[in-house]
Amino acid sequence: MATKKSAEQDFEALLEKYDYNFQKGDLVKGVVCGFESQGVMVDIGAKNYAVIPTYEAVDKGENIEEKFKKGDEGEFLIIREEDEDGKLLLSKKKVDFAYAWKELEKAKAADETILGTVVNTVKGGVLVEVSGVRGFIPSSQLRTRETDIEVGSKLELKILTLDVQQNNFILSNKKVYEDTVEEARKNIFSQIEPGQVVKGEVVRITDFGAFVDLGGIDGLLPLSQLSWRWIDHPTDILNVGDKLDVEVIAVDHDKQRVSLSLKNLEPDPWIEAADKIKEGDKIEGTVTRLKHFGAFIEVFPGVEALLPHNEVVEFQNESKTIVKVGDKISTYILKFNPSDKRIALSVHEQSTTEVESAE
Repeated sequence: MATKKSAEQDFEALLEKYDYNFQKGDLVKGVVCGFESQGVMVDIGAKNYAVIPTYEAVDKGENIEEKFKKGDEGEFLIIREEDEDGKLLLSKKKVDFAYAWKELEKAKAADETILGTVVNTVKGGVLVEVSGVRGFIPSSQLRTRETDIEVGSKLELKILTLDVQQNNFILSNKKVYEDTVEEARKNIFSQIEPGQVVKGEVVRITDFGAFVDLGGIDGLLPLSQLSWRWIDHPTDILNVGDKLDVEVIAVDHDKQRVSLSLKNLEPDPWIEAADKIKEGDKIEGTVTRLKHFGAFIEVFPGVEALLPHNEVVEFQNESKTIVKVGDKISTYILKFNPSDKRIALSVHEQSTTEVESAE
């Protein structure tokens, strides 16, 4: 029968051997056994409970007692060996992070599409979070402009670069689109032709027009084809995400480009104007544009006429005002050519002789 002294020595030796197995960097299994001021208490089989500090347990804004429940089992990383009270410090976030990287490596190897949450837009691209890992989408790899993407929105992504040592995680939103629509693109180009009216969705807006997804290809809707009325910028009448009908006006199979029109689906206002306007008429209109050669004035909805520069100067001298965009002024129809969609104006009524001379 063992003496009391030898039993104590055996127990101390067992503890030393037992404690030796828990070292910084070890991955251990444990059970949540409660909470304290520092964070979560975890039983990992050591002589004292281990602690997951709050900053290693949850992200900012998360409730620690909602994420961890007493009795939950899990894997944890030892980030500090025993202190003077015999407690080890653990991390749950680092374990989750490591597993997330492994899953991302699998997704990259399989060229899978993954889902990311937009965290912020920064110079040159967008920051996203995928399974707790922060990644970056360069502007060149976005299907839409970063200014059109809202924080918190979800994006489908493909992984371009993944390097855990350098913490380098680069993704592409555009590649998802390119990979999934290539077959659809071929089918559409084999069927699409000028004159067709097709449905589309606005996916990108630029100064010169809007790009419309036709279900596999992006067609260009130029600024000049948006409306019969003068439009300063596409955002005056369009938003990203708008669904609309457009007419195909040109197809370039070699360059795989499609040109679209929105205004062709509206009645041509020049046809209606031809029945209501004639040369010599006095007419009031709204100044829409000012150029060095004159002022454009909308004399009928969707119909602009030109008041030459010398006439603008004369009007300003007589009225002692400066012509501005938005002003309403009365002029006379000097020349009207509906087929060429051109109207020339004058601030003075012209005689028949003067009209014929102008012609």
